[in-house]
Amino acid sequence: MYIDLNCDMGEGMANDAELMPFISSANIACGFHAGDENTMRRTIELALQHNVAIGAHPGFPDRENFGRTEMDFPEEDIVSIVSEQVYQLLDLVFAMGGQLKHVKPHGALYNMSAKNYSLAAAIANAVYEIDDQLVLFGLSGSESIRAAKDIGLQTASEVFADRTYQDDGTLTPRKQHNALITNDKDAEQQVLQMILQKEVTSINGKTVPISCDTICIHGDGEHAVLFARQINRLLQKHQIDLRSFHP
Repeated sequence: MYIDLNCDMGEGMANDAELMPFISSANIACGFHAGDENTMRRTIELALQHNVAIGAHPGFPDRENFGRTEMDFPEEDIVSIVSEQVYQLLDLVFAMGGQLKHVKPHGALYNMSAKNYSLAAAIANAVYEIDDQLVLFGLSGSESIRAAKDIGLQTASEVFADRTYQDDGTLTPRKQHNALITNDKDAEQQVLQMILQKEVTSINGKTVPISCDTICIHGDGEHAVLFARQINRLLQKHQIDLRSFHP
């Protein structure tokens, strides 16, 4: 058995170098919600040093709110927003001798597309047109996964080590007090449940079935490095191999 452990990076946090040894995939911010060419280059270099798969992490053009505020764009603008960011990272990765492996939308763009098929389809089509061999990371059971599969794009169903869940399998909104998991033991318990039992327990105690191809740790989380280290050790203890998701 193996699992991918991914982390959102290149977002201006000081812990990217500490996190990289413990993960297998890095989602690198492309400048719209966070980051710039310099941070992209530094994060790509770190990923190449640690043999970590490189992915693009495009978000809404909203640095003020870190891409976590919902925005309303026509579908053709969504295609442009995603394409511009992915191409920017793709060009840098190629120039530095690497290969772009996946795309994972960020923040509000991710959560909105998880529920909105039309938005999810616009993102999936943008990724497919760039490179139909890219893998789209999307919330397990979401419209993002469905829309990508409908056009033949490879997908990785994503679950979260540091976020709580609603009864319908969506993430608890960050504005709610119980949205984040802040205890490493709670994170470890949820990770094992998701990998071994293919389910997660919602904040209301409901057992929700999920698919688990890749586990996310948010790089801007207060306990990101601790969580990454502990989950890495947990996987070793249970003889679960850590490797990037490449069908």
